[in-house]
Amino acid sequence: MKNTTTKQDVNTISRLDYFNQFNLVEPFLAFIGFTLFACLFIACFFYLNYYYQVLVFHGFTWFGATNEGLGLLDEGGDHCDIYDGKWVWDGNYPLYESPDCPFIDSGFRCLENGRPDSFYTKWRWQPKACNLPRFNATKMLEKLRNRRIAFIGDSIGRNQWESLLCMLSSAIPNKDSIYEVNGNPITKHKGFLVFRFAHYNCTVEYYRAPFLVAQGSAPSGAPKGVKMALRLDRMDRTQQQWVGADVMVFNTGHWWSHDKTTNRGCFFQEGTQVNLKMDIGTAFRKSIETLLDFVHSKVNTSNTQVYFRTYAPQHFRGGTWSNGGHCHHIKLPDFGPFPDKTDEHVEIVRDVLSKHPGRAQVIETMNVTPMTYQRQDGHTSLYHFGRGGNETEPPGEDCSHWCLPGVPDSWNELLYALFLKWESDHSSTPT
Repeated sequence: MKNTTTKQDVNTISRLDYFNQFNLVEPFLAFIGFTLFACLFIACFFYLNYYYQVLVFHGFTWFGATNEGLGLLDEGGDHCDIYDGKWVWDGNYPLYESPDCPFIDSGFRCLENGRPDSFYTKWRWQPKACNLPRFNATKMLEKLRNRRIAFIGDSIGRNQWESLLCMLSSAIPNKDSIYEVNGNPITKHKGFLVFRFAHYNCTVEYYRAPFLVAQGSAPSGAPKGVKMALRLDRMDRTQQQWVGADVMVFNTGHWWSHDKTTNRGCFFQEGTQVNLKMDIGTAFRKSIETLLDFVHSKVNTSNTQVYFRTYAPQHFRGGTWSNGGHCHHIKLPDFGPFPDKTDEHVEIVRDVLSKHPGRAQVIETMNVTPMTYQRQDGHTSLYHFGRGGNETEPPGEDCSHWCLPGVPDSWNELLYALFLKWESDHSSTPT
């Protein structure tokens, strides 16, 4: 066969041989591999260093440490401030799983609605000066036998009510023995719901009263623009249903805003007069005074436990509910210091109670505001859209309500501790 290789081909082959002798491909691949490894190493370093600072320098403990010694229910435990503490990681949490609890609104089922992390379920509140009693559902149900516990307030109160339903029902294998007395399903609606635990003949009740005081149509002769009125001198119309409960847990706060009141044509009324100039802070103060007067005059506090849970902070970033506010990216609590300024709602409640020391003794204030301020990670955020439900959900992220299981369980652990303390103080038998 005749060789057809030209001089040009020979020159081309010579150039390839020249470059091949340097073997540039392998060094190039090695350089790319080294660069990727270095980037990965640096990323891991910053990631682990961040968690080290968060979890170690802020007193984080992998094993959910408790304080050695004094328990809240021990002698001397009266001096323990259960609201002064920190969030610690506890591998034994949560106290229940949402798929096992049929008493949760679809909007609070974050994990079932697609939330990819469950870190927020693992934090337990640890007071600095004492230990809280471990929640015991059977023990609480036994003490609630033939009794009633009622939550009266807004949808955050409903959040806490559903949490307690789940915590208590964890001790009941047959969930069918827990039922709504009127056959109503758990859905977001106006009104009330009463669940009976048949084996203990006790009820866990929720009454929707977002302002605690009565809300109704404007009185005759009201100024133009007044569509509704808040009766600051009257309790909510549901009072006749819950006034006989053995344990009452009140809350309010989220509806005391211009968006929920004056911007909607809802103003403040005392007697027959509607006051268009009254500011919201003054109106809120008067509502707390009305609550205090009502409890003092209408509730037998010798036999009834009365609690007021303070405002649970929102954590919207970059806006509000209706204009792009978000919180879904937050995966850990805020371990920084508490804000210098106390929430206005808490200050008003404290001020009202301080001016009526005799009457204030009948209401135990559960000041969960500072501890809840740190739990920016626990909101339903993007995951308040229930799967397969018939409820119409509002647009945007929800950085007001809380995933279940989650933060409201900790409020109920505090409630449980206070409940046992009250029972112990009002009984001759040990708790």
